[in-house]
Amino acid sequence: MADLTRTVLAYTEAIQRLVPGLKTSTDWEPLAAFVAVDDFERVGTFMEVQDWREYTEMLTQWASSVDKFDTATRRITEAPNTVFFEIEERHFRGGDVHVVNSMTVFGFDEGGKIRHLDVYLQQRRSA
Repeated sequence: MADLTRTVLAYTEAIQRLVPGLKTSTDWEPLAAFVAVDDFERVGTFMEVQDWREYTEMLTQWASSVDKFDTATRRITEAPNTVFFEIEERHFRGGDVHVVNSMTVFGFDEGGKIRHLDVYLQQRRSA
């Protein structure tokens, strides 16, 4: 397994570990070890662009709405300074489980830090 792939998997495991006890955006600090915080940019499923502060604020709002979060890796492919990470996400809220498929393209700087995320999502229509 290549180094960037390991970084993506460790980053995802950290998110899963942090979600249940998360209270504020500063609780995401362990993720910063993986990220080029000053150069970070995330482009979300609605093409919204976020820097690191905005991203951790959004993650905090999302985490407060779920009891647990886990994933199953479908495909992961590494290219120079890029990892394509396709997963099935499971968001647990009360007795419900919301399942979506997502693909995130991780862009890395020369030091191996995450500097860019492009997020793509598939989900079922609400009834």
